[in-house]
Amino acid sequence: MGGTGIVVAEDSVLIREGLRTLFEQEPDVELLAAVGSLPELLDAVETHRPDVVLTDIRMPPTAYDEGVRAAEELARSHPGIGVVVLSQFLEPDFALRVFDGGASGRAYLLKERVGDLEQLHRAIAAVANGETVLDPAVVDALIEGRRRKSSAVLDRLSPREHEVLGLMAAGSSNAAIAAELVLSDRAVEKHISSILQKLDLAADDGDVHRRVRAVLVYLSETSG
Repeated sequence: MGGTGIVVAEDSVLIREGLRTLFEQEPDVELLAAVGSLPELLDAVETHRPDVVLTDIRMPPTAYDEGVRAAEELARSHPGIGVVVLSQFLEPDFALRVFDGGASGRAYLLKERVGDLEQLHRAIAAVANGETVLDPAVVDALIEGRRRKSSAVLDRLSPREHEVLGLMAAGSSNAAIAAELVLSDRAVEKHISSILQKLDLAADDGDVHRRVRAVLVYLSETSG
């Protein structure tokens, strides 16, 4: 077999076996293990060294935040492994913890997305490639929280920087932004660097994490 190697962690036997059946039918995914607790997940990672971990957020031993703790631990011990965290509830604080260890190769989705196989596959492929995926409902919750603070940080940006940040929020890569605005790649990089500085996003957060936070700022100031 080949494809993206995955370890699944889910304490519900029904969901776990459903995911096993799903992935065993997918030629681009290799299911390496399916487990039901955080200790079993960490053991499976050491044994199989997967490309991606797909984990429920609540499972034994405490049924509280095991999926988040797994993401935090893997960020330290195996930073190259992508992690998709699934949550049954809208928990923005947990989502931020997933990304605080580094946003590259991280996804946080509501469990209802498991029913959308195309979206689940996109998330797995994205984190395997070091990209970031955040559930739209979580984005909405974060926006609402930020809107209550009501700042005018985007006023610091130039018109061109507004355009660049808007395209970032739409999911455009640097190359796509350059093509859309008829700029060089270097010019786009300079604009993004300036945007991150003006939004007071600390350099030690890492480029991908800062980019995610910049998009959240943009969405919070331009939505609703």
